[in-house]
Amino acid sequence: MPLEESSDSAATEDPSSIEWIREFVGRWLDAWNSHQPDRVLGLLAEDVEIRDDSWPRAMHGRAEAREFLQALWRATPDMTFDLLAGPYVIPGEPRASFHWRGHGTFTGLMDPPGFAPTGRAWEVDGVDFQEYRDGRISKLRVVFDLMTVSRQLGVMPAAGSRSERAMAAAQRGVVRVQHEYRRLRNTHS
Repeated sequence: MPLEESSDSAATEDPSSIEWIREFVGRWLDAWNSHQPDRVLGLLAEDVEIRDDSWPRAMHGRAEAREFLQALWRATPDMTFDLLAGPYVIPGEPRASFHWRGHGTFTGLMDPPGFAPTGRAWEVDGVDFQEYRDGRISKLRVVFDLMTVSRQLGVMPAAGSRSERAMAAAQRGVVRVQHEYRRLRNTHS
């Protein structure tokens, strides 16, 4: 299936105008909620740069964005997003941010890192920071509290729980061993 391209009028309008940005953000959320990768990818520049708190590395280009979308929708096939506030713009600048709420159910493999589905629901607020070029997103930064989502999904222990305290103790032990190893290595150098 070919990528859904931005409409000719959207591509020629001023991506620094509040009207264009409002319309674009609506199309962006609709594309995400459709779960059709080509709709989302059609709104991205070919050489898009994406940083998302849920992905272990920065993404460059549509192929890496497609991999990301497929992984997210495999893990939470009912994922949807709602606009809470914005978009916020700097007059004359081709960029915007907006506040959203996402929700879904963890029913499929989350890979990376390889977590098995727990069947738990999640809900989180986040912010998109978007920059536009030629009617598409050229840079995207997605920010949200990954720890909150991880706890909701059951892949991280509840705050203040015995499991959290045990995990913190194990981390401190690893750090002590690493420090001692470095100290010994430097002593024998």
